[in-house]
Amino acid sequence: MPMTASRPYLLRALNEWILDNQCTPYIVVDAIVAGVKVPEQHIKNGQIVLNINPAAVRHLEITNQSLSFEARFGGQPLSVFVPIEAVKAVYAKENGQGMVFGWESDPTDPETPSDTDGPADGKGPQRPQLKVIK
Repeated sequence: MPMTASRPYLLRALNEWILDNQCTPYIVVDAIVAGVKVPEQHIKNGQIVLNINPAAVRHLEITNQSLSFEARFGGQPLSVFVPIEAVKAVYAKENGQGMVFGWESDPTDPETPSDTDGPADGKGPQRPQLKVIK
């Protein structure tokens, strides 16, 4: 049975954990992903780092599909929108603790390899499999 992506759940939990520890949550965004709306002047090497601390943003919303908020950049207000797959990491500014998100498959995408797909030549290790034993 396909499951929803874990990234938004982990992002929400890590954001709360960072805030509970009186640290400042930052996210790393892949600014090249379609639909990303961020201040372009701050993009470096195709990425942007954003402070999502409640003191720095307004109306932060992390849904299963996207992250959005309002903030000021250089004194100018901007609505930021980030598709959830564009969030590459979340970490605490003060100590670097957090998580880098790896590649996550979309079970509805026919181009996405399944969990049992191995190398094309059939040799070498395959991805782990779990079996229910009764």
